[in-house]
Amino acid sequence: MVVQNIIGRSTKVDKNLMPTKDEMLKFSLQIERLVANTDYTYLEAIAEHCKETGLEIEVAATLITPNLKSKIHEQAERLNMLKVKGNRLPI
Repeated sequence: MVVQNIIGRSTKVDKNLMPTKDEMLKFSLQIERLVANTDYTYLEAIAEHCKETGLEIEVAATLITPNLKSKIHEQAERLNMLKVKGNRLPI
């Protein structure tokens, strides 16, 4: 399968290959930039980025860094998209 990679070039993607740390960092920065410049949530930003670049959601899922995953989780809890596993003080 051929998709557009995170730097805009068409490339063959093997879903069994793990992305490099550099690819993960570039993806994370692009998502952070999109969230900062729009009113998108992190999940919306990832979906929009995939739509704009032709990147498959399954491939994008492998590019999510632990830091980005944490931000997605926190934002989803704040927006009541997840069950909260305990009481959290509003800090």
